[in-house]
Amino acid sequence: MIFSPRQAEAMALLKRRELRRLNVFEGSVRSGKTYVSMIMWAFWIAGSPKDRAYMMCGKTLTTLKRNVLEPLKELLGGSFEFSITKKEGELFGRRIYFEGAANAEAESKIRGLTLMGAYCDELSLFDEDFFVMLLSRLSEDGAKLFATTNPDCPTHWLKRDYLDNPAVDLLSMKFALTDNVFLPKKYVEQLKNEFVGVFYVGFILGEWVSAEVMVYEGFSNDCILSADELDRRLTENKLITAVIGVDYGGNGSASAFVLAGLDAGFKNLYVLAEFHDKRNRSAESLISSFKEFVEAQKKRFPMLNIAYCDSAEQLLIKSFRQAIRDTGVEVKNALKKPINTRINMLNRLIAAKRFYVSAECPHVIEALRGAVWDERQLHKDVRLDNGTSDIDSLDALEYAFERFERQMFRF
Repeated sequence: MIFSPRQAEAMALLKRRELRRLNVFEGSVRSGKTYVSMIMWAFWIAGSPKDRAYMMCGKTLTTLKRNVLEPLKELLGGSFEFSITKKEGELFGRRIYFEGAANAEAESKIRGLTLMGAYCDELSLFDEDFFVMLLSRLSEDGAKLFATTNPDCPTHWLKRDYLDNPAVDLLSMKFALTDNVFLPKKYVEQLKNEFVGVFYVGFILGEWVSAEVMVYEGFSNDCILSADELDRRLTENKLITAVIGVDYGGNGSASAFVLAGLDAGFKNLYVLAEFHDKRNRSAESLISSFKEFVEAQKKRFPMLNIAYCDSAEQLLIKSFRQAIRDTGVEVKNALKKPINTRINMLNRLIAAKRFYVSAECPHVIEALRGAVWDERQLHKDVRLDNGTSDIDSLDALEYAFERFERQMFRF
């Protein structure tokens, strides 16, 4: 069996016997969480007592069969036999019961059982009463639950009462789409384009989020332009200025350069190019990358004449100036207006269909799709900045356009 790095981490926990009473594999679609969870379940069963009872559950028996039972049979061959009609199976000589958990009535079907282990497919879709009863049935010494789930609303009972509850004996492993290194890149990009807004954050980034906490709720695929469409638009209405915004990386964050352009009359804002580096190897490598980026974009867009940088690093700014002194591009401190002022500016442009991003800027696109408000501070409208989304690309973009507020909104 071949595992992705994230799946290998999960398997190592099983090998080191570091599983907990509740073991939940949560995250995006196609991230590999179901595959590794069912293998871990099977391996754990193989080392567990034969004279105990076990259960596998899905929202319905049909979805359980499709998502888990048939793939598990394909992997294990004769070591796993099952009958949906009888609602029973045998895995490495251990009896397994099957049950659907679609409604409250299902809870009565598992009363009286004493279980050593249980596997739950798509747990967030279960009826809560069923799950509470299932946990009460896991009463054997050392009993464990394995479960997979896609994210749902942050107020969902599963997140509220279990995943976020420090009193629960819980192992939670999160998986994002990019953790599945075996997917074709083209397919991954197609998936990213098929989900927007809250669905992108949940099903691609694997985060629990409700629609009301999206920062750029209006950002959609309509804002993303192919290279040909971008060229056509800029031919019809030429750029009058192009500006680079720069944000520096630190611990756990990336260094980002974003080139933005404004067309005649300051009508439309375009994201034209980006640089994104999370390695942050050295100041020297960043200066070299900045020089290369400026020189390349100056050739493409001769009207480029300024770069606005985060003012927190004055030594870097001085080095940037020196590095591009012959390009005709100035380096200045970013204005750094209040974050919510910058957010409001961009949302106004999005709502008015005046904001577009080149399809060749995937980090900016993902940053816009993934930005959410901090649910702990919704009354203050604070953008979440905990490393789960790409704030660096957003800051760089905002530094590029924030000085043009008066020109962009004069009509």
